[in-house]
Amino acid sequence: MPLKGPRIKSSDVLNIDSVVSFILTLQRESGNIPWHADGKTDPWDLVETIMGLNIGRRFDASYRAFEWLKNYQNPDGSWYSSYINERPDDLTCETHMAAYICVGLFHTWLINKDTLFLEHMWPVMEKGVNYAISLQAKTGEIYWAKSPEGLVDPMSLLAGASSIFMSLKCALAIAAILGKRKISWEKAFDKLGKSIRENIHNYNVSKSRFSMYWFYPILSGALKGESANHRIEKYWNRYVIKGQGARCVSDQPWVTIAETSELVLALIAMGSVEKAGIVFSWIQDKIYEDKTYWCGYTYPDMVIWPEEKISWTNAVVLMAADALYDLTPASGLFCHRSWDGCLYTDLVN
Repeated sequence: MPLKGPRIKSSDVLNIDSVVSFILTLQRESGNIPWHADGKTDPWDLVETIMGLNIGRRFDASYRAFEWLKNYQNPDGSWYSSYINERPDDLTCETHMAAYICVGLFHTWLINKDTLFLEHMWPVMEKGVNYAISLQAKTGEIYWAKSPEGLVDPMSLLAGASSIFMSLKCALAIAAILGKRKISWEKAFDKLGKSIRENIHNYNVSKSRFSMYWFYPILSGALKGESANHRIEKYWNRYVIKGQGARCVSDQPWVTIAETSELVLALIAMGSVEKAGIVFSWIQDKIYEDKTYWCGYTYPDMVIWPEEKISWTNAVVLMAADALYDLTPASGLFCHRSWDGCLYTDLVN
């Protein structure tokens, strides 16, 4: 679909140093980085925040955050869904949260090539992946979580499964770097990809109001080519407000900066770079005076909500900028052309 409307030059607004400096103000002595001052921490968004720090080349802070994850990992490889002030809050153990550390580690290595750090974190990553795939059904989908009582919830979420698909790609790429072979991971990756491509009806459709349900299969690379193009075109008007960005949920006029930035990443991943640049330009004036980004806002009344500055929201803006402007060697991490199955082609070319 043709996109029209005013374009704001990112170079006139986006300030990487301001965004990274803000994230650093939230990091605690333990390495933990909560959502906002006095906010909660969840392991998935912490990894997203780490990748923002990587783009600012603040590996000292990134490594401290990884160490926090190492120190707080449960014996079975999982993490709790949320922590407040270093203490577990929601005791649910979600599969996509256990696996996403792989993406952060591979992103880090692509930029700094610190193989020793990969070796150091391998046991943590290995346990996280094994926890996630231990909840894989015979049909390929991965159940989303265990309850605080340790019971498996036999429900699969499309966005979460797509995140695990991306995590398994990165896990297998790291295994290759370290000279390891993980056949069980390869099988889980193949089964999960087949499930997303061929049996999408097995996933909980009640979550389809969330825009992540729409574009995460594309962002992860589970859907590519014509399938990706068709999915983007078919549901574009349901989730996107022209000239503003992506809704968080389809039934509310609430544009969120993180989902818009992730949509940009998905568009770039499938090769729609020009369209991605236009969408990214829509959010470049959605900033505070210190050049950090809003979390979201309602449209058309333009009320900022929530008012807190969010760590991972600002991080994913940097990830989208990296993908658009090739700021780091990790800029192609989500691009479909960078991958041949679970093989990251830049490592062999």
